[in-house]
Amino acid sequence: MTAPGRWIQHWDPEDETFWKTTGEKVARRNLCFSVLSEHIGFSVWTMWSVLVLFMGPEYGLSPADKFLLTSMVTLVGAVVRIPYTFAVAVFGGRNWTVVSAAALLVPTVAAFAVMEPGTSFSTFLLVGLLAGIGGGNFASSMTNINAFFPLRQKGWALGLNAGGGNIGVPVIQVAALAVIGAGGGPRVLLGVYIPLIVVAAVLAARYMDNIASVKNDTGAAKEAAKDAHTWIMSFLYIGTFGSFIGYSFAFGQVLTTQFGRTPLQAAYVTFIGPLLGSLIRPVGGRLADRYGGARITLYTFVAMGAATAVLIAASMQKSLALFTVAFVVLFVLTGLGNGSTYKMIPGIFQTKALAKGLRGEDAAAYGRRLSGASMGLIGAVGALGGVGINLAFRQSFLSYGSGTGAFVAFLACYAVCFVVTWSVYLRRRPAPAITTSPATEEKPQLSYAEV
Repeated sequence: MTAPGRWIQHWDPEDETFWKTTGEKVARRNLCFSVLSEHIGFSVWTMWSVLVLFMGPEYGLSPADKFLLTSMVTLVGAVVRIPYTFAVAVFGGRNWTVVSAAALLVPTVAAFAVMEPGTSFSTFLLVGLLAGIGGGNFASSMTNINAFFPLRQKGWALGLNAGGGNIGVPVIQVAALAVIGAGGGPRVLLGVYIPLIVVAAVLAARYMDNIASVKNDTGAAKEAAKDAHTWIMSFLYIGTFGSFIGYSFAFGQVLTTQFGRTPLQAAYVTFIGPLLGSLIRPVGGRLADRYGGARITLYTFVAMGAATAVLIAASMQKSLALFTVAFVVLFVLTGLGNGSTYKMIPGIFQTKALAKGLRGEDAAAYGRRLSGASMGLIGAVGALGGVGINLAFRQSFLSYGSGTGAFVAFLACYAVCFVVTWSVYLRRRPAPAITTSPATEEKPQLSYAEV
């Protein structure tokens, strides 16, 4: 089954005999080391959300400068997800995991070199942009793992892969808390991650596999880009993951800027939301497997809107306790939504395959091919929501001195996401008129309620 260089020539996870005898063990092994690599990638991508907390008045940066810095890091992480998606088809999933993991040494070593007072803002901005490549690991990792698992387990597998990666956000924040508490500086934190990056790359090289059928299928991304559902799901993912990553970058800065918390006081709190949001993501996938991703996504946007309304009230009343609790709840909801939206993607393309008349392995192969390609594009666009969140906070603090204005904009966004989810995937449409003429026979109306 496996050729030299760890290439798997035959892979059919929808065949239950193959899955039970061979496939499941291989898929779980690849999932394990994919999670590790993606986890480190998320930590590197979001390390500037932590580093800015170390950067006191002696660094000469204003709150607006810090929000701009984290916005640009988020932007690069979103943009590089597109080529990272293609990279799996060009180089193979295992090969690209090794390369992308090793590449994390560049931004980490660069940040270690420049992190000191007196460094210009432009230098910090340039080094911060390098950290954005950590965000690309998510796209290639999800595209790769999507090919390993059968449709019936994709919600769980993708949720676990993404959730394990997302945990990189709170882990680096907890590590920062420990470093700050011990009186250490940012270079101590960065020094911890340099050997971890090497370990992740070596383990990926030793234990992961490439799937031959995935290689050289770059045309799938072009086909996925032409499908309207890719862009609809991208918008919904802006609402879920864009919120998660945007809030992960901004939470600590909001606490220090709006509520006057010290970096240590902020660090005690900021990791809780991302941690719970990451842990709950596989649960969102499991719920979507059972009840349908569209339904879970719809209810999640309702709850996210309610939590945001509480945040607005807490911000206006300057209630730190209520604000913190509501923000943590919002993080949890973004995690649920992340899991349910990503479960929808393979379900949508599987439904389209069946509507085309495909059955069995042909339908499964079509669904894997298009969903894997679309995931990178959806992940890239969704991450842009994090850019919007940080820019919205920056403008809100410049205009009003608080984040209230930004939260009002986020509430409106969640309302639109709710409407789109309901109207595209859950709204019942009248059945087409029955006609006896074969020439005028209409195609059956697709239903995505169970995706």
